[in-house]
Amino acid sequence: MLTQYWPILLFLCVAGGIGVALLVIGWLVGPRRPTAEKESPYECGFEAFEGTRMKFDVRYYLIAILFIIFDLEMAFLFPWATVFSKIGIVALVEMALFLVLLIVGFIYIWKKGALEWD
Repeated sequence: MLTQYWPILLFLCVAGGIGVALLVIGWLVGPRRPTAEKESPYECGFEAFEGTRMKFDVRYYLIAILFIIFDLEMAFLFPWATVFSKIGIVALVEMALFLVLLIVGFIYIWKKGALEWD
């Protein structure tokens, strides 16, 4: 029984070995010439103007949550579409209900102005 897992174990060992080898080679061969400019904080090409603990607007998180919701919609649609011919009309109705609920939610957040970026 365990002999069937040897290829997987071998793959994990080789992949881990390659990853560790590349890290070690980069550490051994890579240049180490730190300067004040290299060790300073970098933000998109200009000096950092605020601390790292600054408050973010809640809209950043709202957009991230909306992205996750609609990304999960696609994660449910692709497997469903591949087996659609085998699952029948009941699954079509269920997926239609799922999509209607998502569309209603999208219209709600659109009307509330959650997608507006002032």
